[in-house]
Order: sequence, then structure tokens, then C-alpha cells
Amino acid sequence: MSAPLDLSGSAAEAQPEAVVTGGVPVTGRSLGQIAWMRLKRDRVALTGGAVVLFLVLVAVFAPLIVALLGHPPNEFHQDQVSPDLQIATGPFGGVSKDFLFGVEPINGRDLFSRVVYGARISMIIGVFSTLLSVVIGGTLGVTAGYFGGWVDTVLSRLMDLFLAFPILIFSIAIAGVAPDRAFGVSGDALRVLLLIFIIGFFQWPYIGRIIRGQTLSLREREFVDAARCLGASDARILRAELLPNLFAPILVYFTLLIPTNILFEAALSFLNVGIRPPTATWGQMLSDATQWYQSDPWFMVVPGTAIFITVLAFNLFGDGLRDALDPRGG
Repeated sequence: MSAPLDLSGSAAEAQPEAVVTGGVPVTGRSLGQIAWMRLKRDRVALTGGAVVLFLVLVAVFAPLIVALLGHPPNEFHQDQVSPDLQIATGPFGGVSKDFLFGVEPINGRDLFSRVVYGARISMIIGVFSTLLSVVIGGTLGVTAGYFGGWVDTVLSRLMDLFLAFPILIFSIAIAGVAPDRAFGVSGDALRVLLLIFIIGFFQWPYIGRIIRGQTLSLREREFVDAARCLGASDARILRAELLPNLFAPILVYFTLLIPTNILFEAALSFLNVGIRPPTATWGQMLSDATQWYQSDPWFMVVPGTAIFITVLAFNLFGDGLRDALDPRGG
């Protein structure tokens, strides 16, 4: 017969996790910590996130940055423009230590300052219009997916109606006939609020359909059935059971919808129905540059590159965030 096991030593007194890990206790990790560990391994997503953070800081501190490195965005510098050709005298649009991105044709306004202030307009409209879309689309999507029946039918048909609507044409019509003053607001502030409303209100069905689909899946899960058996009300189930599980997809599509709305704002400004001159916007700068693409192509390169980098950074960060929060959905 084999000798009985001796359990009187230190091994019997050791905790199970200490035995397995060689004396190092095992600590649990939250879903947020696990997602952050995945995101840290995605260097492309982190690079996109760093660029997004940089753009946010540029938008917030635009006046300080321009005061240190540029000139007032609407200040003319005609001494930097050739009197014959009406374009910058130096190469690459007159790039120099005083004009980091060069100057505009004819009037010589500082392109660096105008790109920095254009970033502020694009970020404000892109972020807040997306937030409006998420609030409307998330609320209606959760309502349709959870209650189902005639509620789901009505809200789903409403989403289909908005998705089939010619949004760009309708947005141009609204922005083109909007008054110069309303509700005690005028000027650029009114145009910014108007664009936030137009873009946010007409983009909500995209995220609404996604949240509806997620809610249809979640409402059949065991934890929702358990909450119903315990007598939880619909409001409590929505607030305590569904919304925490919907936070990740909402966050992901929030980051992915921002560049779409930034492009929408640039398109409206390009068509001269967005923010009105002389306020700097990337779309308006591109619209002005179309008249000079042969003699001064640099004027088009600067705002076009700014839009490209911004949209690319948000998309890379959003894709990485989606993979980190839901690796099975990638």
C-alpha cells in the first residue's frame, strides 16, 4: 500500500491560488481592464487615439496656439503674395518660420491659423452632432428593441423613412434658408448650433438600428429573465441590465460616427451652406482652393490633409476600440 499523503505541512496551509501561481495571489480583472490590455497591444489604434487627443487639444487651445505660432486667421498679409500672379511668393505656398503652412492666394491669410481654427469648428460640430445622434438613436433603438410589437414596428419604419430621405439635399435647403438670428443667437454661434442639429438629427437612424439589434439580443438573455422574475420594472431593467451592456457598442459607434459627421460638415461648408466666411472651416478652405488648384495646389493640400488625417485617426481608433471591447465581433 502506498503511504498516506502528508497534508500537515505548509502546502496544506497555502491558499489554492498561491499554490498555482507560485505564491503570487491571483487578482480579478474587470472588463474595462481587459479591454485596456487589448487596446494597449494595438499600436495602430493607440496612434489614432493619440492623434485624436492631439486634435482635441488643438481645438481647445486654438487661440493660444495661434498667438504663439501664427497670426490672426483673418489678417491679410499681401506682402507675402506676388502682385502679378496673386499667389504666394515662396515655394509650397510660402511656407516659412513665420507662416508654417504658407498663405492663401490674393489676401495672404495665414493657412496655419485657419487650419487650427478650422479644427475647432470641425471638432465641435462633429462631436456634439454625434452626441445628439447617439442620444436620439440610442433612446429610440433601446425602446424599439426592448418593447417590440407595435412600438418596434413604428420606430423601425421611422428609421427606414429617415434612411431613405435625401439628407444632404434637405440639409442644404435648411441651412440655405436659415435666418441670421433666432432664439437670441446670431452669427457663427447660430450656424454651429444649426449644423449640429441638422447633422445630429438626420444621422440618428444609423446608430438607432445598431442599438435596436443589440437590444433584441440582450432582452432574451438569462440575466434579463432573472430580473423579470425578481419583479424588476421595465425602467429598472433598461437602466440596470441593458444600458451597461450597451455602453461598449455605443462608445464604439460614437467614435466611428464622429468622422462621418466631420465630413458632412465639410461638405456643407464646401457647398457654401455651412459656416459663413470669413470664419475658417476646412470645407470652406477646400471650396476656395478649387479656384487655384492649377496655379497654387498647396492651398488645396493643407485643408485636404487636415480632413484626411482627422478622419483616418478617428476610424483607426474606433476600429481598435471595437476589437478591444468585442474581439469576437471583429
